[in-house]
Amino acid sequence: MVEIERKFLVKSEEFKNLAFTQNKIAQGYLSSAPERTVRVRIKGHKGYLTIKGISHSGGMSRFEWENEIPLDEAQELLKLCEKGKIEKTRYEVKSGNHVIEVDEFYGENEGLIMAEIELNSEDEIFEKPDWLGEEVTNDERYYNAYLGKNPYKDWQK
Repeated sequence: MVEIERKFLVKSEEFKNLAFTQNKIAQGYLSSAPERTVRVRIKGHKGYLTIKGISHSGGMSRFEWENEIPLDEAQELLKLCEKGKIEKTRYEVKSGNHVIEVDEFYGENEGLIMAEIELNSEDEIFEKPDWLGEEVTNDERYYNAYLGKNPYKDWQK
């Protein structure tokens, strides 16, 4: 139940040609408190409820609990969420023994493309494709809960 992941900005759209799946995602937060975020997500035609704890080790690992919920319940829960819905397309790309999830954001976060890779340990080695750019694992501005309240368009470089 501990998630270990690293986040990177993406330098090119080369990943789109390598993706083996892609899904539209809409999500919001019932709670965006760093100590416990509670997320509602619709991915494709499925709903999910996720609870995450506070980040440890510089943002690389934290408690995560996720369960699938009925789509209609997820749609109703999204109506109760805090301001700042996240809309994105998620692409999944195989890289060595791992899958990299690449999110292309829309709406208030248009222009942001970010990749995440889940690992089994914080020091696990993985193949880093050329299209991965700067690591932003430790930068809380790139947390989805932050992006919901502080859109990328308002602070991008």
